[in-house]
Amino acid sequence: MDPKIFDMENADVAWCPGCGNFSILSTVKKVLAELEINPEDLVLVSGIGQAGKLPHYVKSNVFNGLHGRSLPPATGIKAVNPELTVIDVSGDGCMYGEGGNHFIHTIRRNPNITNIVHNNMVYGLTKGQASPTTRANFKSNLQVEGVFLEPFNPLSVAIALKASFVARAFSGDMDQTKEILKKAIKHKGYALVDIFQPCVTFNKVNTFEWFRENTYYLEDTHDPSNIGEAFQRAMETDKYPLGIFYVNNDKKTFEENLAVYNKNKSPVYKRKVDLNKLETLINSKRSI
Repeated sequence: MDPKIFDMENADVAWCPGCGNFSILSTVKKVLAELEINPEDLVLVSGIGQAGKLPHYVKSNVFNGLHGRSLPPATGIKAVNPELTVIDVSGDGCMYGEGGNHFIHTIRRNPNITNIVHNNMVYGLTKGQASPTTRANFKSNLQVEGVFLEPFNPLSVAIALKASFVARAFSGDMDQTKEILKKAIKHKGYALVDIFQPCVTFNKVNTFEWFRENTYYLEDTHDPSNIGEAFQRAMETDKYPLGIFYVNNDKKTFEENLAVYNKNKSPVYKRKVDLNKLETLINSKRSI
C-alpha cells in the first residue's frame, strides 16, 4: 500500500521547520501502509499540543479532544467497535502532565490501543516551559534558574503497572521507529511507544545530536518478558535505552472483559436496538 493514501491534500502543516514531528508523521504513514490498514478502519485520537496536530495531517477518522483527555475517548471508541485500529497520539506534557491520571488508569484497563507519545522534554506549543519529562537543571523562560524537579519516567511507571507493551524510540531513527510501531500496533492490548522528538525551537539542549549521543538500543539478549530486567533498564537515565522493554501477552484487553461481548462478539454499533426493552429499562424504577 502506498503511504500517500494517508496524505491530506493541501494540508497546512503548522510545525516549525526541522521539528522532529515531521519524521514521526512520515514514519506513521509508512507503518499504516505496510500494515495495510485502510483509512476507514483507522481512528487517530489526540489531545492538545504540537504532537496532537499529527492526526490533522493524516487521511483517516480523527477525534481531537481536550488537553490531556485523549485516552478516555480512545478507550471508548475501541470498546464500541473493537474492529477499528485506534491510535492515540499526544505529547509528553499532554499525556504525562494534564493526562497523567488517564495514563495510569488506561494502563490498568488495557484497551487494545496504541499510545504514541512525542517526548521532547518541553512544552513546545506554549512557548517552552518545562514539561513532566524535562531533565533537572534545564533552564527555560519560566524556570530561569533551572528545573529542580525529578523528571517523570513514563516507562518505569508503565512497567510497574504491568502494561502489556512498553517501548521507546527516537524520531531521528525512522527505520527502527517504524519497526517498533508496527509491533506495537499489532500487539493485542495497550501499547506505549514513547518517542524522543527534538523541539528545535524551544529546547536547545536535547537536540538531535544530543539524543544520538545519549541513547543506545537494547541488546538482542534483552528479555522483554522479564519485568524486573525491563524495569531496571527503564530506570537508566545516564544514557537512555531504546527498543522494546516489556511485553505481557497474558492480559485480557478491556474489550474482552466487557460483559457486552461475552456472548455476542459483533461491535455494539452493528447491533439492533430492541426499543421495547429500552423503554422498559428507561421506565424501570430499579437502580442501575
